[in-house]
Amino acid sequence: MSSANLTLNLTEGSVSFSFSPTAARELKASIDELMNRLKAVASKTTPSSGKPNPQKPMEYRHKGEEVFLEVFCNPNIWASPFAAKVLLTIRDSNLRLSTEAELTRVIEDLNQYLEQVGD
Repeated sequence: MSSANLTLNLTEGSVSFSFSPTAARELKASIDELMNRLKAVASKTTPSSGKPNPQKPMEYRHKGEEVFLEVFCNPNIWASPFAAKVLLTIRDSNLRLSTEAELTRVIEDLNQYLEQVGD
């Protein structure tokens, strides 16, 4: 299975790493579920609806040949999907990067990658 480089744009800078199209589709599916949870939280913020049901956080992990990627987001702390941020951890045998990224930007980067690889 071939891998192309996925570039994620961060608040300050970007990170690029080898990522397979299959893993990208799995991450996209996890993010789609997260978006539904974020929308559920956002739609229940009116006082008349009472306290919203807590939503399960997204915890995506991928162990590739060269790199490990973890994406985490708690949908209960964000007012809307557009305000949400995710915690990213990217590591290999020599480097570990932990940072925060805007969810909407990660979605754009992931969609661009999938277009590039012909998905």
